[in-house]
Amino acid sequence: MNTQIRQNNNQYLLSWQLNTSDLSHDWFKPEYWHEKNKIYAQKKGRASVWFFSHHNIKGVLRHYWRGGLIGKFLQDQYLYLGLEKTRVFQEFELLTQLKQKGLNVPDPIAAHITKIGLIYRGDIITSAIEGAQSLLDILKQRKLTENEIKQVSQCIATFHKAGVYHADLNINNILFDDQGKVFLIDFDRGELKKPNSSWQQSNISRLQRSFEKENSRNPQFFLQKNDWNALYDTYKKYMT
Repeated sequence: MNTQIRQNNNQYLLSWQLNTSDLSHDWFKPEYWHEKNKIYAQKKGRASVWFFSHHNIKGVLRHYWRGGLIGKFLQDQYLYLGLEKTRVFQEFELLTQLKQKGLNVPDPIAAHITKIGLIYRGDIITSAIEGAQSLLDILKQRKLTENEIKQVSQCIATFHKAGVYHADLNINNILFDDQGKVFLIDFDRGELKKPNSSWQQSNISRLQRSFEKENSRNPQFFLQKNDWNALYDTYKKYMT
C-alpha cells in the first residue's frame, strides 16, 4: 500500500508524497479556499470541481456524488464497509499505482473520508493538468489532427496493455495538456485487471457511445465517422 493515512475520530486523511505539513480537513471545503482567495477556476455541473493554488500545489478538489437513480435519493452517501473498501481509498490508491507505472494520470495529492455510523462521504484532491483541454472541448471547436487521433489511441492502448480498467472512459475524461500529452482522469471505480479483450472492448464501446452522445447534443461537433474509425484502427494496431 502506498497511501499514507491519518485518522482523527470518524475522519480519515489520505496523502501520497505530499510536500507540505499543513494538510487538514479544511482543504476539502471549497469555502476554505474561497476565503483564502486561492480558487482560480471552477467547473460547474451536477458535481462541481474546484481548482485551487496553494504553495507549490495546483490542485483539483472533487466531491464524491452518486450517479443514476440511486443518486437522487442518497446523493453523496455510501455504505461504509471498512476504509480500504471505500471508493475514495480505492481510487486514491489506484492513482498511486498508476503513477508508479509511469502512466499519464494526475498526481494523487490527498483525500478525505468522513464516517457517520454506517455511512461515509468523501472528497479527493488531484493535481491540475497544465493547460488541460478535454476531447469534448477540442471537438466543439475544431477537428482532431491525425497526430491527436494517434496520441489518444496510443494512450488508451497503453493503459489497456497495463491492465487498467477505466469505469467511465468518455471524452470528458481524456485530456490534452499544454505540451500535447494525453492524460486520463477520474478513476472512480477503476481497477487493475488482467488484460482481456472482453473488458477492453467494452471500454472502447463506452468511449464510442460517448462520442455519439456528445455529437447528438452539441450543435457544433467536429467528429466524422472516419475519424472514429481512424482512432479505433490505430488503437488496435497499438494493442497488437
